[in-house]
Amino acid sequence: MTADVALEAQTAEQALVDRVQAAKAALSDEARADKVAKQHARGKLTARERIAYLAGEEFVEFGGLAGPGPSNNGSAPLVAPADGVITGIGYVDGRPVAIAAFDFTVLGGSNGAVGMAKVMRIADRALHDRIPMVLLHDGGGHRMQEALDSRLAAPGSELLMKMCDLSGYVPLVSAMLGPGFGAPGNLAACCDFVVIVRGQGTMGLSSDFLVKNGTSEEATNEELGGADNCARRGVVDLAVDDEHEALDAIRLYLSYLPSWQDGAQNLGDTDAGPGHLADRLDTLIPANMRQAYDVRDVIEGLADDETVFEIKPGYAPNMVCAFVRLAGRPVGIVANQPQVFGGAIDGPASEKLGGFVAVCDTFGLPVVVLIDMPGFQVGTAAEESRLVRRSARIAFELANATVPRVVITTRKAYGAAYVVMGGGRSIDADLSLAWPTAELCAIPVESAVDIAFKSVYLDDPEPEKKRAEFIELMRANIDPLLGADGFGIDDVVLPSQTRRLLIETFARVVPRRAPRVPGKRRTIAPA
Repeated sequence: MTADVALEAQTAEQALVDRVQAAKAALSDEARADKVAKQHARGKLTARERIAYLAGEEFVEFGGLAGPGPSNNGSAPLVAPADGVITGIGYVDGRPVAIAAFDFTVLGGSNGAVGMAKVMRIADRALHDRIPMVLLHDGGGHRMQEALDSRLAAPGSELLMKMCDLSGYVPLVSAMLGPGFGAPGNLAACCDFVVIVRGQGTMGLSSDFLVKNGTSEEATNEELGGADNCARRGVVDLAVDDEHEALDAIRLYLSYLPSWQDGAQNLGDTDAGPGHLADRLDTLIPANMRQAYDVRDVIEGLADDETVFEIKPGYAPNMVCAFVRLAGRPVGIVANQPQVFGGAIDGPASEKLGGFVAVCDTFGLPVVVLIDMPGFQVGTAAEESRLVRRSARIAFELANATVPRVVITTRKAYGAAYVVMGGGRSIDADLSLAWPTAELCAIPVESAVDIAFKSVYLDDPEPEKKRAEFIELMRANIDPLLGADGFGIDDVVLPSQTRRLLIETFARVVPRRAPRVPGKRRTIAPA
């Protein structure tokens, strides 16, 4: 080969290299400065900036060179870098995660056929590689520029079926960082954890334009699917103030879970000490049943210092659900909140607890139940809400959970609600305890006296005095030590002794118990 021929070949090869590099460079934020500037002017990060913040620079992209292809409606070919969604494998705290970040700077983040194929591809990787999947939503919905075409619409989409395959197998997370009506809302609803940014993200089925066209109702997107409304309704798990906080929340959420259902637990500091309220645990809970307190202080006192991560804090606040660590081990805690409705159980609280316990059971986190409630909410509104069925979800999830479970009665524990919450021997918990402030009985003493002895004390010359005598007489039989005497619980312990017992129990018991009914296909959840 002559020198001239060799040089010509080398030049041709370099041209091929240059062509590929130029195509990839065109995808960068630097190459699309005008689009990026508009995104920043909205106060938002770009899709690539979000991935870089969450996963660092170690990101293996799939389908960066994909695009919508030629137009099928006679219009000019669409310009859609990466077809509007960045997909690939990133590493969050050193662990691989499948990521799809929708790009609002490309046709409003709308979903094209190729882009959705990329999302399917990343979902397949999450399934086969057994790693979490994170969806960063900003825009989306059907791409009108690809035409309303029956031929294209008829097959539907297998993506929701794929989300069902992934659910309960790997952690699924969505962040609503921009418009999220329609398909993005459906996808996020399939996830275990959804975080939304105030003043920026939305989540729902129909935006203001479609609502007005369909019903003539005047409603803003904020009213329909704004962050605080979604948090209040329980549509999302957390509402935050900015994107960095949202991405930090995703990182924190994933830190409590294994990469897949049977993966190794992601342990923290095994020598961690308790929170700053630990030395006050013995006096945190008032003996007066009518005096409220914040159960989150109790959780802080039991958990490793600064490891409490509350889920759905804006929804059903009469029930607190939180991930914590105990000697570094991830654990789920559910607790009645006496500050709201006295801790009484309603429908939203039942569903909140049930969903949280299902996540814990799926990913192998032990569950601690703290009981302090006067029972179920009562009245026609409660019955109209189908509370009798919705409350059964609590018992359903706690009974079906295969992970270790510890139930602690801290104060009020009455009747059927005590049973639903797994009190005593109700769910065959691995450890069933009561604290000295526990009041274990069928219904509150005062109510019991009014039901059983009202006619008697009203006939007495001093009815109030007689009523007080009956109350004192019945209260003599209500004592956590009597509960332990009948072996309805394993022990009465001081709150300050409880953390040690929890750590010992979870270190000793098997991580999964066998199914209660071998060979049974499934249990039908109350609905």
